[in-house]
Amino acid sequence: MTQVHYRYATVEGRRLFYREAGPAGAPVLVLLHGFPSSSFMFRNLIPALADRWRVIAPDHLGFGHSDAPPVTGFDYTFDALTDLTAGLLQQLGVNRYALYVQDYGAPIGWRLALRDPAAVTAIISQNGNVYDEGFQPDFMAPQLAYWKEQTPETEAGVRPALSLEATRWQYLTGAADESLVDPDTWAHDYALLSRPGNDLIQLKLFLDYATNPPLYPLVHKYFRESQVPLLAVWGRNDPVFAPGGALAFTNDLPKAEVHLLDGGHFLLESALDEVVPLIRRFLSAHV
Repeated sequence: MTQVHYRYATVEGRRLFYREAGPAGAPVLVLLHGFPSSSFMFRNLIPALADRWRVIAPDHLGFGHSDAPPVTGFDYTFDALTDLTAGLLQQLGVNRYALYVQDYGAPIGWRLALRDPAAVTAIISQNGNVYDEGFQPDFMAPQLAYWKEQTPETEAGVRPALSLEATRWQYLTGAADESLVDPDTWAHDYALLSRPGNDLIQLKLFLDYATNPPLYPLVHKYFRESQVPLLAVWGRNDPVFAPGGALAFTNDLPKAEVHLLDGGHFLLESALDEVVPLIRRFLSAHV
């Protein structure tokens, strides 16, 4: 049985939780989770990879078991979350690593790569977008309105994303077999979303997400110049990020490996047995 360690580190005065497994001297894979989850989403993936790789999966500030200071005490931006992630890796002595990014983990991962391209050995994107082709128009409409103007009306348009119904929807929509998705997933996420003040944290990040698309051309340039090995394992039925976001990687990385699998936004919940061999083969070849 693989031993997974559940640890905390203090970075810039903030207590961050992370899961870690695998040999200390092995190549490192950093797993960056999305909204509204935490490193909990990798609970089954970590043991499947930790025999050959040192796997590190932090909870972003405001998520999971990491600190969640109120918005009056911390400026929740993707730049700030990247600062904390970089600080954690530095504290753990990690200066070369592969990235696994999903949803919110993607803009954090892209920022890490732009700051230090030489540090990133390979990238796995599981429904982690960096192309306009990846946006689902119906899903993005309330978000775009909120970016344009913050009013009670536009806030009311994005607040449903914090509901139990929406959390459950993210997990089940697109899954080939809903009975494979553990109800503990959305119950766990919703309980953490419902902590007093967490709604304001999430609203702040909803708003700051507007800073991500302007970075896309820089990330595309990084792809073209570095030709970093990239594997996209993407739930083809994702209601948040469309398959076009996965296929677009080959625009800048002609050798990118793209797999559109039968699943949704949280692909690992229903297609882990398909994803793990693809990841292991990819990492064995490149990391």
